[in-house]
Amino acid sequence: MAWLFLANLGLWLAVYAPIQVLLPRQAELLDAGAKEAVFGLVTGVGAVVALLANPLVGLASDRTTSRFGRRHPWTLAGALVGAVGLVVLASAGSVAAGSVAVVALGWCLVQAGLNGMLASLTSAVPDRVPVRQRARVGGLVGVSQMLGTVLGAVVVTVLVTGLGAGYLACAAVVLVGALVFVLVTPDARLPVAHRPPLRPRELWVSPRAHPDFAWAWGTHFMINLGNAFGTLYLLYFLDDVVRHPSPEDGLLVLMLLYGVALAASAWWFGAHSDRTGRRRPYVLAAAGVMVVAALLLVAWPTWVAALVAAPLLGLGFGGYWAVALALLTQVLPAASDRAKDLGVLNIANSLPQVVAPLLATALLGALGGYRGLFAASAAATLCAAAFVTRVRSVA
Repeated sequence: MAWLFLANLGLWLAVYAPIQVLLPRQAELLDAGAKEAVFGLVTGVGAVVALLANPLVGLASDRTTSRFGRRHPWTLAGALVGAVGLVVLASAGSVAAGSVAVVALGWCLVQAGLNGMLASLTSAVPDRVPVRQRARVGGLVGVSQMLGTVLGAVVVTVLVTGLGAGYLACAAVVLVGALVFVLVTPDARLPVAHRPPLRPRELWVSPRAHPDFAWAWGTHFMINLGNAFGTLYLLYFLDDVVRHPSPEDGLLVLMLLYGVALAASAWWFGAHSDRTGRRRPYVLAAAGVMVVAALLLVAWPTWVAALVAAPLLGLGFGGYWAVALALLTQVLPAASDRAKDLGVLNIANSLPQVVAPLLATALLGALGGYRGLFAASAAATLCAAAFVTRVRSVA
């Protein structure tokens, strides 16, 4: 579990350092007058690639009979493809023509590789962790995501200051994390005779046949959509609304507050959920805290409010992630298709990255700016709370 934690840490650092800092900065350099549109285009196209990569790699790993195991080859391959994409992004600043296209290409490679890596790493939880321990392990995965966010911001704003150097540092971190995990942990080989058949409509999971899977997917999607509305344009919010003298430093402060709260709540929620064997009440509590954080910024979009909202959001999102991984792995339809089905569930992570930039642009114009965007974040999170109450097979 320690090596899984470190591999996830490298993955999330390589995802969030670009999303939070490097890509917004690069979009502004490419076109300061349309930075939101450029950023939304690049992240949206990349998220479409992520939608496909995660379940497809999961499908492939469920059927991989390599002597090196069925998950590890995909973990390492995903890290390599993601690193290549980060190198492409590092070179985009020096490309005179077509820079937006080069940035989009690089981010698509990052999303393809790292979402493939995510599919194989996530499957390690139902592969190896008993149900009674999954919320605590989910808490560790949530903490790795938080630390990746915070450490990514530190790496690319304090330790490494250039765009190109920042991308290269992310590439090095994700490669080291994946390589160590693959080299020091076992991965069972799937006998050829036990390989599941490839059936028509393999990526489709019927909501009618598996309603709990469908409601859990909807819960995960709406939570991530609400989180995307609340965080995707945070750097621009600090710059354009709060008028922070140093938006990047302000973002780092908020991420640190967010991270400490997330780590604490992930540990507490995970331990208590495993002790009681219950999942849904903890998801509801986490969603409620996230709603309060969003509404605080609706009512009071200031730096002081952001300092309060950031740890509240961390408390809610950390608590949700600790319990969500346990809940999601308990509604999987079939053990033989774990990675594929988790890949379908992980679409609920990636799809908001497609939808949120498109909706956010409209919401910023139609609902009075960032107040409307944060209100939409609260509404999406409330929908998630309603959806989880429909999951019947998990307490």
